[in-house]
Amino acid sequence: MPLLLESNLPGLELIRRGKVRDVYAVDSDRLLIVATDRISAFDVILGSGIPDKGRVLTQISLFWFQFLSGVPNHLITANVDEYPENLRQFRGQIEGRSMLVRRARMIDIECVARGYLSGSGWKEYQTHGAVCGISLPPGLQESDRLPSPIFTPATKAQSGHDENISFEEAAKSIGAKLAAELRDQTLRIYGSAAAYAETRGIILADTKFEFGFVDNQLVLGDEILTPDSSRFWPRASYKPGGAQPSYDKQFVRDYLESITWNKQPPGPVLPAEVIEHTANKYKEAYRVLTGKSL
Repeated sequence: MPLLLESNLPGLELIRRGKVRDVYAVDSDRLLIVATDRISAFDVILGSGIPDKGRVLTQISLFWFQFLSGVPNHLITANVDEYPENLRQFRGQIEGRSMLVRRARMIDIECVARGYLSGSGWKEYQTHGAVCGISLPPGLQESDRLPSPIFTPATKAQSGHDENISFEEAAKSIGAKLAAELRDQTLRIYGSAAAYAETRGIILADTKFEFGFVDNQLVLGDEILTPDSSRFWPRASYKPGGAQPSYDKQFVRDYLESITWNKQPPGPVLPAEVIEHTANKYKEAYRVLTGKSL
């Protein structure tokens, strides 16, 4: 399929164009989410896309929505034949990379579950011996498995990095009862997904979810458990004490760190070999997780 960097669906209202997803209004109750092949790093959209990335992200999310069928979510269908008639004319752009979803009142908290010490959690631990106010045992190394998974919420940032906050700060922002419900649901889903990933030879180091309300019911929204929202590590090569190889865009980040770029827009164009390697990593993530080829 051709590279899709920007969807163009005349007659539909474009509500939001994010780093990867374009969101359109279908009617008062439904949205169309289209995952493009854009890729961002250091919060900047790069000058190159990754072939099939949008399809991989959508298909992985659909796999997990089905796996977690007992958890309410916003998905209506991803079958273009079941979309409203006015959407089917755009089949060439949206098939395999879009979801028709219910509109939800999204909660302004990123719900992060961590089972391993990595990323911003590792940086925070080095300074404070804790992550988001949760004290951890001394002497842990980067990528160590935590004694038990922890809930580390973050504020949603429209631009720039999300900011880690404590559970108490989250409770102050959205209410203690809802914060506790989000924590329990996040850790429950993480536990189920991590246990499954283990059976596929993958460590789910951490992940983030977004929740919202549809008719006063708490639902999972946006993407879930993809290489863009999670750290997936091959179990076979896991070795604590440093960063781990992962099924995501780390290869892109490593390349960008090796060149002269101030991490400000516009994002650079990527070499063909970086694009190809990254595309293969995303497809490998889908294949290893689901047992199927894209």
